[in-house]
Amino acid sequence: MEKAIDDDMAAYARSLRANGVPVLQIASKLVINSGMNKDEHPSVATVHRVLAEDDVTDPTA
Repeated sequence: MEKAIDDDMAAYARSLRANGVPVLQIASKLVINSGMNKDEHPSVATVHRVLAEDDVTDPTA
């Protein structure tokens, strides 16, 4: 299964979030580049999941 948001889009989403941009606006700025949903915006839930990956701490640290 192909990911809707690639690493570059995820980094862009993180930078926007760091600048205080709401998740709804972040989702509207991103465009999926490949796959079945090409040229569409990812869902707000997908953007939330990508941003939440940063909140997970390493339990071995």
